[in-house]
Amino acid sequence: MSRNVFTYKTRAWLMATLMMVTGEASMASSLRLEEPSVFAGQWQATLNTREDTAEAQKLQDKPSNTCAVELALNQTVGEGADCLAAWLEETPIGWFPEPDGISITGKEGSRIQFFSRQGDGHYLATLKSGLVIILERKAP
Repeated sequence: MSRNVFTYKTRAWLMATLMMVTGEASMASSLRLEEPSVFAGQWQATLNTREDTAEAQKLQDKPSNTCAVELALNQTVGEGADCLAAWLEETPIGWFPEPDGISITGKEGSRIQFFSRQGDGHYLATLKSGLVIILERKAP
C-alpha cells in the first residue's frame, strides 16, 4: 500500500511540474517584443485621478493635465519631456519597448516609469501619488 501512495505522489508532482513548465513556455511565447519603430511618433499623455475617465478628462479645460509627447525613433523622448518631468519628478531622456508595455528612462538609462499596455495604442502608469498617466498614440 505504501508503494501505491508513493506512485500517486510522484504522479501528482510530475503533473504539477509539467503544468508549470508548459504554462511558462506558453506565457513567454504570448508576449512579443515589438520593434522601437512601432512606438516611435506622437503620443498624448493625460494625468488623471483613478476616478477620472480619459473621456471626461479630455473635456476638461486643464492644459496642465495633458501634454504631447514625442517618442523619437532613436529611443529618446523629444517634445513633451519637460511636461512629463513635472509628473515623474525626473526628466525623461529615453524609452524602450517591453513585451507588456513601454519603459521611460532617466539620464543614467535606468527606468523611471513603466507604462503597461492596456490595448492598441493605449498605455497606463500609476504614480507613487496614486495619480494615473494615460499614454495614447495620436492619430496621424
